[in-house]
Amino acid sequence: QGELVESGGGLVQTGGSLRLSCVASKRIYSYNGMAWYRQAPGKQRELVARIGRYGTTTYADSVEDRFTISRDSTKNTVYLQMNSLKAEDTAVYYCNTYPTLPYWGQGTQVTVSS
Repeated sequence: QGELVESGGGLVQTGGSLRLSCVASKRIYSYNGMAWYRQAPGKQRELVARIGRYGTTTYADSVEDRFTISRDSTKNTVYLQMNSLKAEDTAVYYCNTYPTLPYWGQGTQVTVSS
């Protein structure tokens, strides 16, 4: 079991919703900030959303008002609720700290079909 384990991805139609989960080790979860990132084919990995220790959130412009990041400290888990999905949201989604640690989990694939 890795220190960052993402799940919840899948295939969904345009306009649909998915909820991603990331279970982090206690050591990693204790970092101040946690975040979701994504990498589409042929593109660099980008920051999607981040959440501070006390719940302050920041979103990329492309997902503002559609995605919601949250965290559950009783479960060392970070969530990403994704609504109104678009084809351009297709990517592998990863969680990590913010700033990032020098290693990553396996990610979870999100595919949005039009």
